[in-house]
Amino acid sequence: MTPNSTTSDASVLNRLEQLEDRIDDLEAENGTLRETVAQQNDRIEDQQEQIDALEKEVERLEEENTRLEAVTDAALKKAGANKDRIAEIQTRELEKRAHLLAENVDPDPLVGSVDRLERFTKEDGTAYVRIPDSDDPLDRSGSVALSHGDLLPIQQLARMDDDMLHSSTNSLPARLAAKLWRARTDPSVGDNPWQKGCKDIQEYVKASDMKHWIRRQESGVSDAYAKKLVSRTIDALLELSKNRLAIRKQTERRNGLPYTERRVLLKTNASIPGETTESDESPGTAGVHG
Repeated sequence: MTPNSTTSDASVLNRLEQLEDRIDDLEAENGTLRETVAQQNDRIEDQQEQIDALEKEVERLEEENTRLEAVTDAALKKAGANKDRIAEIQTRELEKRAHLLAENVDPDPLVGSVDRLERFTKEDGTAYVRIPDSDDPLDRSGSVALSHGDLLPIQQLARMDDDMLHSSTNSLPARLAAKLWRARTDPSVGDNPWQKGCKDIQEYVKASDMKHWIRRQESGVSDAYAKKLVSRTIDALLELSKNRLAIRKQTERRNGLPYTERRVLLKTNASIPGETTESDESPGTAGVHG
């Protein structure tokens, strides 16, 4: 072997060693890169799972917000309708010269002829409002005027017109009870089946008279159904008057034959706001419903 040949072989071997070292370095670098890529892929998968979970949560929250917006809109509409009803009731009461607690009256929604209110303070130190120069229609000589909430439910309903009465209750017996009470207290109604009592009875109405009255009030009601409505209306009277009324069975004679009939009684000692004074005796309670 010549010297030149030996030198050439050494050079080739040296080059091969360099290439092998480079390959080793590249393989090591490639392995590191693969590990990095795998880690990044794992991280991307984790992030994608988080994104999916967040998107589901966003969708759930959007659906919940839509539901809550609908509930809120319904509540606002109902509150607005109730505010309108209260304003109409207060307007009617003020037009009747009522004195209402100032803190319960919002002048803005009031309708009709109530264009100006007068604020004043009574002897109890409480502020009230009224139409200017309106005396208390109950004429209680400076005592505290009744607010709407001081009245019995039957009185509150009786003050409503037919449209307001229908919007306030879906119960026909309750509406009939309110109209029956209105007939007792409002002479302008005309069709009044109540009769004056004696001794401890201020007024009363017979079940038979009530039946005929109901048929006059509700056109198309049969005699049989009117009898059922009498019982239900009596129950409504008791409930809405908070048992200020009483029920008594009375034996009478018709065509020479005895019969027993229920009567709804308003006793003289019954505590009716704005009509009677408080009594130490207990108010009348329900008797036999029959």
